[in-house]
Amino acid sequence: MEANVYGNTRTPDVPQRTKTSPRKSWSVWLVTTALILLSLVPVAAGIYRLAQLAGGAEITPANARFFASPLPVVLHIVSASFYAILGAFQFVPSLCQRRRSWHRIAGWIVIPCGLVAALSGLWMTLFYPWPAGDGVILYGLRLLFGSGMLLSILLGVAAIRRRDFARHGDWMLRGYAIGMGAATQTLTLLVGELLVGPPNEFSRALLMGAAWVINLAVAEWIIRRRPARPARPVIRSAHS
Repeated sequence: MEANVYGNTRTPDVPQRTKTSPRKSWSVWLVTTALILLSLVPVAAGIYRLAQLAGGAEITPANARFFASPLPVVLHIVSASFYAILGAFQFVPSLCQRRRSWHRIAGWIVIPCGLVAALSGLWMTLFYPWPAGDGVILYGLRLLFGSGMLLSILLGVAAIRRRDFARHGDWMLRGYAIGMGAATQTLTLLVGELLVGPPNEFSRALLMGAAWVINLAVAEWIIRRRPARPARPVIRSAHS
């Protein structure tokens, strides 16, 4: 037995297999399916963009920046698509507990894809010309949340290297929530346009920023609702 940071004693921090009720299992898969369906909108838009680049579509003011420097957007679309779809399955408890090898192998794909998606997104924000409708506020939001996604994934990697499974899951969920911002933005922009008409520069920034905030709020709600999990044990020497 080892003493943890709270002074309690418990066995070493090894993920425990727990039984999942049929109702809870059904709800988890429902959420996973919803995440996949939500991600299909930006994935479809990305595939359309790749088809434009590959097929030599007409260059317009809206896509000229992609033709001038296609590598960042190609990396972003491919990595973000894998991250969104494959990442949704990483939060299914039954897969994590019963098929740990699958979870580990998938993680070796999801984590690099998330890092590439975040880095390429930051690169495009910094170096691509601003598209019509963007402004200083949205520029700042993209830098803020893109950096937040990158930091969350790196903290998740650092946690799993310490075998701190609880913190690993928390940080990876936060990173995934930010990464899914593009999908939620489709909904917030649509709702905003239905309610008040086409957005201007300011309202567009607010609607897109709201999507990231909503996703992170949901992620934090999920994290807070999880059963209390012991922190990683701290091994004390005989002289302490």
